[in-house]
Amino acid sequence: MVTVTQLEYAVAVEKHRHFGLAAKACHVSQPTLSQQLQKIEDELGIILFDRLKKPVLPTPEGLLYLEQAKIVLREHRRLAEFGARGSSKEVSGDFRLGVIPTVSGSLLPLFLHSFAEEHPKVDLYVEELKTESIFQELREDRLDGAILSTPVQEQGLKVHPLYYESFVLYLSQGHELLKKPVLKASDVDGAELWMLQDGNCFRNQVEDFCSWSSGKRRTPGNVHFQSGSLETLRALVKKHDGYTMIPALMARNLSAAERKAHVREFKSPVPTREVSFVYRRDHWKLSVIQALERSIQARLPAEVSQVRGSEQKLLEHC
Repeated sequence: MVTVTQLEYAVAVEKHRHFGLAAKACHVSQPTLSQQLQKIEDELGIILFDRLKKPVLPTPEGLLYLEQAKIVLREHRRLAEFGARGSSKEVSGDFRLGVIPTVSGSLLPLFLHSFAEEHPKVDLYVEELKTESIFQELREDRLDGAILSTPVQEQGLKVHPLYYESFVLYLSQGHELLKKPVLKASDVDGAELWMLQDGNCFRNQVEDFCSWSSGKRRTPGNVHFQSGSLETLRALVKKHDGYTMIPALMARNLSAAERKAHVREFKSPVPTREVSFVYRRDHWKLSVIQALERSIQARLPAEVSQVRGSEQKLLEHC
């Protein structure tokens, strides 16, 4: 009979694509891990991994078996979690949360400390990840939930909208658009935008919103810069030319003087993103998920709303 421990070893090898790294992750010696995998293969009569490949890859038969092994391990953890909780209604246990970078910097400070105080028996592990990485981690059961911009096309997920956040334009000092009290979508020329790097959901949304011209860029002609950080883009615009779009919660953290000197809002329809809590449909840590959602929504400032307004234009390209 194949044991749960043996299944964990096999799944670890698939994850790390390396026997030594898998053994280290499982806190056993490499010979021990190899021996246990050999026992699985002997019992099943199949080869799980092509050991000649670098990195190590599952065989076609092994891949099918490993998919079932992940289901078994997931259900085993679910039973263990249920047994640990017993009949207690107290929120507890480990929870692994992924957050996209354009949300984390302004949202996490609003609720993390209070959540930790209110739920001392929850060990919360938070990681900044891009949207595609979050999907992969959810599929591989390495995340319990995530906070990201929605809607999403990924199948098998539950999506709970948390809030709707408008975008504003952050402009360089003295830019001609600062003369306008509010802006229209047609005022924004993509040729002047400092942009996040390719593959970022926020970039896709901004590209859908902006118009593009063949006019001369305000950024230096021999500089081609894409950042993974909105904060970096804001600092570049502040010292140079052009503009960038930032979310309302980020603008909220600026001083009143900086907002007046650099930030302009948009007329209706206002470009807006939906930020949601996302998790797998079959997830069992619902008490922690609900506690996180309550903690976040209880501390949302006036700059965002929990209900989409009629003046908001939802940007959906993610």
